[in-house]
Amino acid sequence: MTSLELARWQFGIVTLYHFIFVPLTIGLAFFTAWAQTKWYRTDQEKWLRATRFWGKLMLISFALGVATGIVQEFQFGMNWSDYSRFVGDIFGAPLAMEGLAAFFVESTFLGLWLFGWGRLSKKIHLTTIWLVSFSTALSAYFILAANSWMQHPVGYEMVDGKAELTSIWAVMTNSTALYAFAHTILAALLTGGMVIVAISAWHLLRSNETGVFGSSMKMVLPVLALSGVLTLVVGHFNGVLMTEQQPMKMAAADAVFETEDGVGLSLFATGDMKSNPEGVNRNIQVPNLLSFIMTGKPQSEVEGVNNLNEEYQQKYGPGEYAPIVAVAYWSWRVMLGCGFLLAIFGVIGWYLARKDRLEQSTRFLKVAVPTAFLPFVASAAGWIFAEMGRQPWVVFGLLKTEFGVSPNVSSTEVWISLIGLTLLYGVLAVIAGKVFFRVAGQGPKTEDQEDAEQPHLGMAY
Repeated sequence: MTSLELARWQFGIVTLYHFIFVPLTIGLAFFTAWAQTKWYRTDQEKWLRATRFWGKLMLISFALGVATGIVQEFQFGMNWSDYSRFVGDIFGAPLAMEGLAAFFVESTFLGLWLFGWGRLSKKIHLTTIWLVSFSTALSAYFILAANSWMQHPVGYEMVDGKAELTSIWAVMTNSTALYAFAHTILAALLTGGMVIVAISAWHLLRSNETGVFGSSMKMVLPVLALSGVLTLVVGHFNGVLMTEQQPMKMAAADAVFETEDGVGLSLFATGDMKSNPEGVNRNIQVPNLLSFIMTGKPQSEVEGVNNLNEEYQQKYGPGEYAPIVAVAYWSWRVMLGCGFLLAIFGVIGWYLARKDRLEQSTRFLKVAVPTAFLPFVASAAGWIFAEMGRQPWVVFGLLKTEFGVSPNVSSTEVWISLIGLTLLYGVLAVIAGKVFFRVAGQGPKTEDQEDAEQPHLGMAY
């Protein structure tokens, strides 16, 4: 394998591993803050114990997210130096904002929340966890603004072969970033909420701490249901926008090879075993549905992969401008399929909670535990679709991926770092997994147990 191929594998592995913890941290931070708000308002011990319990799991996720995120950014300089030179003037601003205005704020108030039990007033202490929740979302926005510039470059001009920033406002209000942020936050609420529901269901099946976990599920399920439905709605409009900005990605996502009107949504298609098979052998479709998803009109025209390839070859020069069609096709379906299942699950759970039949529905509780994996699968598939569907571009229309790699880094050097990071992340996964599942399995501790283990958590308000 070439250094380019290895660098792409390394960045993909690190990114997907990192993104396990990003939506989980954002979601758990929000629900931890909400649980503490309920304790602040009601002074009920079950909400205090729920706050501490979900907060511990949030801290584990936060720690792993920091460790993996730092390595991810280092790769820009190590493996992608030409890319960094090209986009450095653009990326510098949002990455600095993420580090200074979001991550430092997040870390500071997380420390105040963690060590402020018994030292800060209840109102100030509650404020710190809400600021943690807000800053996790803010951090995500700055990163998404940078990534969205790669998907849809705005607010720049080309000077001596490099992109130079002309409007930070255009970068921060990029339509791609706004849709991506809404989609990511909703996905984070689904992820954090589904993990809470799964852990709560596991304990309720064993009749453990029914007050804490029953209340936690009832708190989360309405958000889970609404987030699931809204994720599908935002995803639809994001698809319409993507059709305007990256028509090749959406054409590949549904294996549309020839431009036509009233295109159906493909349910199952096969083609030759090639990156771009230029056609399908079989295709089962729902009539006109893809045209509606991509443009909002059931009879509208959808451009095909082959036609776009010819258009891009005339515009950008000779080459292959289609992504690996099978990857775009199936990753999009995995993301959509998981999204629909999560929306249905959330609506059913909310219905059971409103009818006060949640704890008696053994079947629902049993299904809830494995369903917790769905949002992680959906997030991974979504990122694979977003990044690999953009290929061969690392910055759409401006810089091909092959021209962004570090020219003086050998494949051997990338192999060493790839193997080293994979082993390191494997060890971290085992350690963090054991800690996370042990804490989740033990359940919330009593106030006396918490104070005995961690004196700084004393409740002397």
